[in-house]
Amino acid sequence: MIVLPRKTASGVRSTAAVVLAQLESTLLQLPVAELEPSPQELQSSGRGRFLLEHAAPFSAFLTDSFGRQHNYLRISLTEKCNLRCQYCMPEEGVQLTPKSELLTAQEIITLARLFVKEGVEKIRLTGGEPLIRPDVVDIVGQLNKLEGLKTIAITTNGINLARLLPRLKEAGVNAVNISLDTLVPAKYEFIVRRKGFHKVMEGIHKATELGYHPVKVNCVVMRGFNEDELLGFVEFTKDLPLDVRFIEYMPFDGNKWNFKKMVSYKEMLDTIKQRWPELEKLPCEASSTAKSYKVPHFQGQISFITSMSEHFCGSCNRLRITADGNLKVCLFGSSEVSLRDHLRSGASQEELVEIIGAAVSRKKKQHAEPALMSFPLRQDALQYPPNSKQCGHTSSHWPTLRASLSKQMEKALLKNKLPGQLILPVSHPEQQCYIRTRILQTQMRGFCVFQKDTSSTFDTKCLEASPVGQVSADCQLKEASPGSEFCTRDSASCSEVPRASDNLTHTDEEGRATMVDVGGKPDSRRRAVAGAVVRLGEKAFGMVRQNQMKKGDVLAVAQIAGIQGAKLTSQLIPLCHNIPLSHVEVSLSLDEARCAVVIHCSCQTWGKTGVEMEALTAASLAALTVYDMCKAVTHDIVIEEVKLLSKTGGQRGDFSRA
Repeated sequence: MIVLPRKTASGVRSTAAVVLAQLESTLLQLPVAELEPSPQELQSSGRGRFLLEHAAPFSAFLTDSFGRQHNYLRISLTEKCNLRCQYCMPEEGVQLTPKSELLTAQEIITLARLFVKEGVEKIRLTGGEPLIRPDVVDIVGQLNKLEGLKTIAITTNGINLARLLPRLKEAGVNAVNISLDTLVPAKYEFIVRRKGFHKVMEGIHKATELGYHPVKVNCVVMRGFNEDELLGFVEFTKDLPLDVRFIEYMPFDGNKWNFKKMVSYKEMLDTIKQRWPELEKLPCEASSTAKSYKVPHFQGQISFITSMSEHFCGSCNRLRITADGNLKVCLFGSSEVSLRDHLRSGASQEELVEIIGAAVSRKKKQHAEPALMSFPLRQDALQYPPNSKQCGHTSSHWPTLRASLSKQMEKALLKNKLPGQLILPVSHPEQQCYIRTRILQTQMRGFCVFQKDTSSTFDTKCLEASPVGQVSADCQLKEASPGSEFCTRDSASCSEVPRASDNLTHTDEEGRATMVDVGGKPDSRRRAVAGAVVRLGEKAFGMVRQNQMKKGDVLAVAQIAGIQGAKLTSQLIPLCHNIPLSHVEVSLSLDEARCAVVIHCSCQTWGKTGVEMEALTAASLAALTVYDMCKAVTHDIVIEEVKLLSKTGGQRGDFSRA
């Protein structure tokens, strides 16, 4: 007779193991005929139904309501990081959780043991930067003793990897992911705001020497930063057993998300196939987050993490524990459960498993789409422009804004429960209609920034990027401010725009500084070119030409600084509008006759105001960067000829310096 133990909170995994052991022992004593009960007999028997339902080897507590079994746990060892990557963290860092509120090494092992007992087979240690935690090797060693754990992986920025990896390998680490977003040392320093490129490369080579095959290299691809290095990264896999994983730029609060920065998987793949048309697709596991490819005869391979364009929620098998002990069942989800608090309050293992199981059972079918990514442009919105009736309470042809809005956007947009409707913080339906129209138009141009002015009756302005098409709309609204009129995009003629003024436009009647209202101006293509010259002197000029400056490649860093400066102009010049630029180009050349660096900057946009200030700011920041990188050699540096060279577009006409 088989004695079935009472099911406890520790899960059906342990129950099933006991049942199977007893079943095996009993079956050995039974005649063969008794070993083959029919399905009907099993279903009719209470014991048989239990076996059919609970004999699965995986814990029900780690299986969600959609049948996804979570056998992969990511544990953050620390919030600290020794880099300040621009897409991840502000330069000044973030406010850290007090040490007393972080998980201790023993608490990490206790929770890990619990998850492994319930079926977790792979644990990845993350951060922050996990290798700056002093006891990381000891933690790995203790994890390696957990029976049933097959893989201990670590994700690192690589700065400390070459020094620690031999000990980590001995302790039990059998998979390594290294973050590296560029193969250009100067660009690396610009992106991460720290030195260390050569340490990362040393860590990659150390990993290959120690037999890690493949060594995974994570590269976040960002338009305007490193999308031009895709082919270089693929070439990186030619002679090394690497898996370079191109990751779509992901939005998080605080990283100044702009979906124009995202380079999609398909765009990356097309670029690579133009160079290597023979690129082969590799098979992958069902739960894999990566789409893998290989250039024939290359040692390594490449992969794409399509977290934004093609999510992999349906096969997600991952859970996360933060450094302060919160369980996250979804990286994009906001809900967390503090395992630390329950652990420190004396909760038993059974109670902890129940808490974990409840959290897993609440996991949604797929993650919420991030703010601004969730403005999908439906084809029917192009074919059937909204009319005035649709500007009321129904809008069947408006795209549904399925946004999980960031904290900043929640103040500007509120999603209605009814599909296809969007409630905006303005009082009149016609204003809501106008803004919805502008959102739709702006989707075709790129990125929309909302600005609220509580003193204005028309308080939301949308600043646009370059166009790839236009949408006409019958519902338009004249701006409420006196002395100006709104120009409808679909009309053959626009209302008169104020002529160029002989007075200063950035001061009011009382002489106080004021920002120019450009709401009544027509949209047009704007372009501006500015230049600057930096005289270095013979010694510094020679070192720049031979790339011998200790701070790095002067021309490369100055070029990136100029591009970044153009994009930040409105934050540096108080009365400048925030303009979404469609293109920025910064070039630097050497003038041997003058021992000078000649800077040339071009900016473009489609909008209501020009980009002269953006071009001038780019030239100025590039020049200042050259000065900064050369001042250790000499202070006899002269920045001169910072000037606008030309501009096109706008009501004041074109300009070209003779």
